[in-house]
Amino acid sequence: MNSAGSRANLETGGYLLFLLLVTAGFVFVSWPFASPLLFATLAAIMFQPLYQWFLRKLGGGGNRAAIATLLVITFAVILPALFIGSVVVEQATAVVLAFQRGEIDLIGWFNAVHGALPDVVRENLDMEGLGTAELAQQRAQELALESSGLIAREALAITGSAVGFVLSFGVGLYVVYFLLRDGKDIGERVLAHLPLANNVAQRLAERFLSIVRATIKGSVVVGLVQGLLGSITYWIAGMPSVVLLGLLTALFSLVPAIGPAIVWVPVAAYLLAMGDIWQGVVVLISGVAIIGMVDNVLRPILVGRDTGIPDWMILITTLGGIAAMGIAGIVVGPMAAGLFLAGWGILLEMRTEEGTAAGRPVETTS
Repeated sequence: MNSAGSRANLETGGYLLFLLLVTAGFVFVSWPFASPLLFATLAAIMFQPLYQWFLRKLGGGGNRAAIATLLVITFAVILPALFIGSVVVEQATAVVLAFQRGEIDLIGWFNAVHGALPDVVRENLDMEGLGTAELAQQRAQELALESSGLIAREALAITGSAVGFVLSFGVGLYVVYFLLRDGKDIGERVLAHLPLANNVAQRLAERFLSIVRATIKGSVVVGLVQGLLGSITYWIAGMPSVVLLGLLTALFSLVPAIGPAIVWVPVAAYLLAMGDIWQGVVVLISGVAIIGMVDNVLRPILVGRDTGIPDWMILITTLGGIAAMGIAGIVVGPMAAGLFLAGWGILLEMRTEEGTAAGRPVETTS
């Protein structure tokens, strides 16, 4: 009996080891497509309501509804993103080349801004050795050389792996199609096989979906709106490279508290220092009353109380996610923070329920 039990345990352990190895192998061979798979999963989650709408309108045809949803994603999201990306690269390259060719009068700009500063600020800059036009010229040239090298490397990486880009793009769309159509069944199977209690797995799944939707709507959508409004403002003010400035406005909107002001405040200060008074005033008014208010108006409408992630944690995980995963970290970082808080929150709820059932109070912190 003991030998039979030992053999059964050995067989179970061997099968678990085999399962671990084949899972690791699957992850290893799929890892080159980690980014498209991630974005495909997020797209399927975000556009699931649209898929359900097409499902009702098209008479319950899952394939037709998935294809219709995929067409909307392609023409409403992917193609505009590719077009904006090409414009941003073009404008960034033009700025770098202008620096290298000396077409941008940095010394004149610096003297104008430096002369418009208050005496106290100007004296402090002079004492720190930062108040000379020559130093500004040197720093700008260093930035231009570093930026040009970065752009060259990125361009080489893109052109050198064009086939890989097209392949990843196709794989992403292909996976989105199946996740839209079969995502619900796949999710239920995954939950059923997780080594967790059924109620815990269901809670985690609900929190995960709400965090994904809140993160994308609260970060990406709000940032895109602020970037669009910023581009329009800069265009009205006559600034060059408005698409590049708009993208920077959208990216810095991820920074809590300050956000897009990191971009529009220097732009307004530059315009005022150069004597473009009404343009600088337009940027200031738009930054405070329009761009800055978008976050206060849209975020509660789009997100509500779905995440409850503190601002400082969003900042840390967003920057850490970008450093670790590139642009995907903008979404993955806050998602990791949300799941971290959700996991510990569920544990606290379970302890509270167990304590209540046992007739003893459980201390909680607010």
